[in-house]
Amino acid sequence: MNSVNQSCRNSEDLRTYQHHVYAVVYSVILAPGLLGNVLALWVFRVYVRETKKAVVFMMNLAVADLLQVLSLPLRIYYYLNNTWPFGHPLCMICFYLKYVNMYASIFFLVCVSVRRCELIMRPLRYNSSKRKGDMLICASGWMLVCLACLPFPLLRNPKSEQNNGEHVCFSELPMRNISTPGAWALLIIAELVGFIIPLILVLACSCLTAGSLRDPTAGAIHDRGEKRRAFRMVLSCAVVFLLCFAPYHITMPLDFLVKANAVSSCSLRDLILRCHPVTLCLASLNCSLDPLMYYFTTDEFWRRLSKPEIPESMTFSRRLSCITGGERAEDE
Repeated sequence: MNSVNQSCRNSEDLRTYQHHVYAVVYSVILAPGLLGNVLALWVFRVYVRETKKAVVFMMNLAVADLLQVLSLPLRIYYYLNNTWPFGHPLCMICFYLKYVNMYASIFFLVCVSVRRCELIMRPLRYNSSKRKGDMLICASGWMLVCLACLPFPLLRNPKSEQNNGEHVCFSELPMRNISTPGAWALLIIAELVGFIIPLILVLACSCLTAGSLRDPTAGAIHDRGEKRRAFRMVLSCAVVFLLCFAPYHITMPLDFLVKANAVSSCSLRDLILRCHPVTLCLASLNCSLDPLMYYFTTDEFWRRLSKPEIPESMTFSRRLSCITGGERAEDE
């Protein structure tokens, strides 16, 4: 602890506040996030081969959200009990997966927005080979996100993981020493690649899809109902993006500077450290909001949940078996 931290005496009160915020919010989003994303995967599994409306990307988005939800019970335990008894490796895995799942959600929200916009503007260019390309994009996205998120755990110092005899975890692990130019380079790359570029793409898709509604000659789809559904989906992606991820990426560089002891004002440090947990909880809230987005913006969800349907392939096989069964009965 350096002189900056020693001069700010309210660290224990701040830690209690942060733990209460995390424990309450994570407990609230655990059940709806779990049920919503399991339901989403069940619905998308039926329609993944029957529709081209970015279902592959939405399935991967649901997987990313579900993985984040499954890590919440350990986080809730830690924030309620103020200690981590599960060992340092599991702490690092949960800490790492938090950012992997968050940036994977950002990546797939962008993919959903781009695909739905493309299907409205140029629907005839989508074919079965492009569906295989979507799977390749998903695999590449997971690899890119996993590699890009490695600095988050690597910048933490595992040698100092106790606070008054209690084992600490997650963001309370101390930072490694890093040069100021290196810190700024990481911050700029994270903000640019992880937030600013995706935000521009999502907003651009929203504008293009809204423009297709105003111009009846734009694109090759003339069904305004289909265009409205696409616009609701893209607009929902933009709303989730702005609500969940924009506040976090505003406070993230400030929190990083505080953790690196580059902020000397105690009042400013306290304000940043009290705002950052709220924005991090908002970033976690997307795993509960995404299933609502699926339900209110995709007709597949409405059809599947309002009247459980038998997939067309199963219907055809049943009809074929009835026909062949009838023929056998006549032969006998």
